[in-house]
Amino acid sequence: MQSPRAYASRHLMRLAVTVTEGFRSVFGPDRIPRVALAPGRVNLIGEHTDYNDGFVLPMAVDRHIAVAFAPGEGGKLRVHATAHAETREAELAALSPPGDGSWFAYVAGVAWALREAGHALAGADLVVAGDLPVGAGLSSSAALELAVARSLCAVAQEPWDPIAMARLCQRAEHEFAGVQCGIMDQLAAAVAIEGAALLVDCRSLKLAPVPLPSTACVVVMDTGVRRALAGSAYNERRAACAAAVEALRSRAPGMHSLRDVDGALLEAGREVLDPEVFQLVQHVVAETQRPPDMAEALGAGDVGRAGRLMNDSHWSLRDLYEVSSRELDLVTRLARSHTGCRGARMTGAGFGGCAVALVDAGGAEDFVATVSHQYRRHVESAGEFFVARPSAGARIV
Repeated sequence: MQSPRAYASRHLMRLAVTVTEGFRSVFGPDRIPRVALAPGRVNLIGEHTDYNDGFVLPMAVDRHIAVAFAPGEGGKLRVHATAHAETREAELAALSPPGDGSWFAYVAGVAWALREAGHALAGADLVVAGDLPVGAGLSSSAALELAVARSLCAVAQEPWDPIAMARLCQRAEHEFAGVQCGIMDQLAAAVAIEGAALLVDCRSLKLAPVPLPSTACVVVMDTGVRRALAGSAYNERRAACAAAVEALRSRAPGMHSLRDVDGALLEAGREVLDPEVFQLVQHVVAETQRPPDMAEALGAGDVGRAGRLMNDSHWSLRDLYEVSSRELDLVTRLARSHTGCRGARMTGAGFGGCAVALVDAGGAEDFVATVSHQYRRHVESAGEFFVARPSAGARIV
């Protein structure tokens, strides 16, 4: 049986070959592109805390967006997306927000943000492919953004600073795609470490690797329900959090974000908050502490405590933040009924997408087979259930 590292290497080679062949079929058989990769991610815990300056615990997964790239003509950007069987092009100097709501907005937005930051881009031809489900809560948009940024910087021979690039890609998503996302997704795609999750302080961007105990593994469960963040309640939740900060400043003038709110301040400020907003803030205050607690539990090998924290997080997202769904509740309930599961929760912004489970390593194969079968008895459109191996961040292969 091949090792997880050998499996991942062969998997990436196949993806690189596929996107290279796609490039040569679109832009000519005599051209030899290079390939950039960026991973998707699951967030083990810490949901809707990143844009509140809190903590998150993401882990890059071994599912990627790949971009085959080569220098292009003049100042023109030409991009083909294999998933859409569509080629788009634009003059780099003419790019300006907002985007048109299509997949190309994420690509064009990255190019625009790089130019706005002073990077001297050159014309480039790109082909985009991947094995990362879109709209599943695995951050395919951030993976696309970072793979494109890696490609454009390589073509223009611009230096690569992963944290700075994560910030620029976040700006692209804000201004071109219209999603007011936090920094977690882009940061995870940029700086993830193979073999570990990352505890991220979203205020300072301080990072700490958190290796998984050898006795446990992470299973991703795709509900098959897709959502578009820009058209969902995501932006509404973020706006409500910002409004709560303004209201609570009447009780604590020096506060900057919900990261600064503890239980006592929240209770003292109850009268200045709308009841629905108070409920949202309850989730954020409790969830902010869960990533450090889970990192501590994983470091100590206490997968039972880590799993309980995941369960608590899901129920808080369901009942207080109200971003779960029937399918997410169902699949996490089925997961918890398996004897090898230590905990399960929705992952990502919610409203559909994926859930994640912490599972005993020795029982992972049975867990995937059993829970996916049970779930498919209720939902015909279920996506893939798979063991996620911690991957590295954006890179050229």
